[in-house]
This record gives sequence, C-alpha cells and structure tokens, in this order.
Amino acid sequence: MDRIILEDLSFFAYHGVYEEEARLGQRFHVDLTIWADLSKAGSSDNYEDTICYAGLTRTVEEVVMGQRFKLIERLAQAIADAILGDERIARVAVRVHKPGAPLPIASGQVSIEIERSRA
Repeated sequence: MDRIILEDLSFFAYHGVYEEEARLGQRFHVDLTIWADLSKAGSSDNYEDTICYAGLTRTVEEVVMGQRFKLIERLAQAIADAILGDERIARVAVRVHKPGAPLPIASGQVSIEIERSRA
C-alpha cells in the first residue's frame, strides 16, 4: 500500500482539560500518514487520480479548528474519522503534538499517535 505523509501541520486552537487551555489556547501540530492505492496516479500523472494534499490539510484544519476537545486522543480520533470519510483511503495514522502541555517539568512535549483502518 502506498502512503501520503503530511508533517507538522500547525494550528492554534483551544483543546485541553483545563479552563486556561480553553481560554488562552495553544499551538498543536499534526502529522498525518494515509495509506491508499496510488498506482493509477503513478501511471497516469493525472491530478484527478490522486488524493489532494490540500484537501487532506483542509480536512484536518476543519476538525482541529471546528470543535473543542478536552483530550488530544479524542482530537486524533476525530481527525482519523474525517480522513477515513474518503473511501479511497484504507488506513490512517494521526499524531497530535501538544508542545504546550502543562507538564511539571521545565521542558518536554506530549504527543499521541493512533492508527485506524477501514473496517
């Protein structure tokens, strides 16, 4: 299976458990890998035969910016669900980075990654 990979998509949003996160917001970064059969596009060199990278980016943006989630696990699941709405996509991996997570140390970053497949 072929892959399309989008890395370090950056959004300012208001996700998190704490009220301060909802009020102040913070930066979130999303990495996306999708698995799909890209052989037709590889043979034809025709734009209509591939999956639009800009469309994938817009889908992620709509999820990240369109609703508030307490958990980045839920945010990642919502992104995966939206991406799998395209029937050409067989599997998706979503990694959400939360560099501003409230950790009790001076530096560090929290990320989660999920993989989902079409049933």
